[in-house]
Amino acid sequence: QVQLVESGGGLVQAGGSLRLSCAASGRTFSSYAMGWFRQAPGKEREFVAQISWSGSSTYYADSVKGRFTISRDNAKNTVYLQMNSLKPEDTAVYYCAARGGVGHVVAPARYNYWGQGTQVTVSS
Repeated sequence: QVQLVESGGGLVQAGGSLRLSCAASGRTFSSYAMGWFRQAPGKEREFVAQISWSGSSTYYADSVKGRFTISRDNAKNTVYLQMNSLKPEDTAVYYCAARGGVGHVVAPARYNYWGQGTQVTVSS
């Protein structure tokens, strides 16, 4: 069982940066691949980025590639999402999620554990 708590969201101007954090409870955090997703009002939840259990492999949605960076610190049971060059279309509630297994997985249904989300708003 893993419990996830996101933080770091807020209001930022276009072109600015934010770093989201996701703190996990449980001693098995390092065995899970982690993902970030987002959901804008009236839209489906969409994949943003994922990182393997070891941190050696990452994968990004095309819409954030080159602007966002996912990382993890297994000693601190925390995964991060550094977001640079933010755009108004990045506005959404951002969720972190955990799953077992390997490979690039973008479907939300494949993730077993979810946080409550943190709001990111980018003004133009």
